[in-house]
Order: sequence, then structure tokens, then C-alpha cells
Amino acid sequence: MKQINQEKFQAGKNKFLFGGFAAIITNLGIIAGLLSSHNAKGNIIGSMLVIAIADNISDTFGIHIYQEAEGLKESEVWLSSLTNFASRFFISLIFVFFVVFLPLNVAAIACLVFSLVMISTISYFIATYKKRNPYVAIFEHLSVAAAVVIISRILGNLITGYFYR
Repeated sequence: MKQINQEKFQAGKNKFLFGGFAAIITNLGIIAGLLSSHNAKGNIIGSMLVIAIADNISDTFGIHIYQEAEGLKESEVWLSSLTNFASRFFISLIFVFFVVFLPLNVAAIACLVFSLVMISTISYFIATYKKRNPYVAIFEHLSVAAAVVIISRILGNLITGYFYR
């Protein structure tokens, strides 16, 4: 039986984790910010799909250029780019699925629960791998998510209130 190279395995997981966390936080912000807008469901779905493609390509390209400048091997640069794009895209599609097939208020709660579970689980495994206190890591990462949700919600309400008086 072939031995797994732990270092390569960990590096491969990290590429998916980076994109996954970015997609979770971005989509939470979109939902929180647009929830009170007119035609909220359409606005949220449209925004999520634009983010899943345009912002994802932009960020992936930025990572690609950065890694090329750092002198990484071309195969490693492309692997990072593709795994980042794929993880962000597929997690974004999960959020879109919730919003398309559930009533909006239920979808918002489902997305929030999905996000909390994913962030907590991934944070736990990263922390235990690094021999850190997992509860501190979970708290730190959930605090960032909470800040994004709160700020996005406030901005969404302000903008909706200003433009739709």
C-alpha cells in the first residue's frame, strides 16, 4: 500500500479551505446585506452567481499571479488556482441552492446554520492539526463571520432605506 505524503496532503487541503472560507463569508455578507432589498430573492441569487463567477475569477487570478511571483512551480500554481476556484464555486452553488429552493427567510437561516457548521468544523480540524485550542480558533473565525453579517446587514438596511424611501 502506498504511503500518503502528509505534507502534500495538508497543502492540498489548504487550497480547498482557503476558497471555501472565502465563499462562505462572501455569501453570508450577500444574504445579510440584500435580505431587506426589494426583490430580495432575485437580487441575492443574481449577486451570488456573479460572485461565484466574476469575483471568484478575479481572486483566483490574483492568487495565481502572486504565486507565480513567489516562484512556485507552474504545476503548483495551477493546482492552487483550480482548487481555489472550484471550492469557491461549489460552495457558492450550495448557497444558491438554498435560496432558490427554500422560502427566503428559511433559506437565510439554512445558509447561516450551514455556514456556522462549516466554519466551526473546519476551524476545529485546523486547530487540532496545529495543536491549538480549537475553541479559540472557532471563536475567532465565527467572530469574523458575525462581523461580516452585522456590517452587511447594516449597510443593506441603510442603502435600502436611502434609495427606497
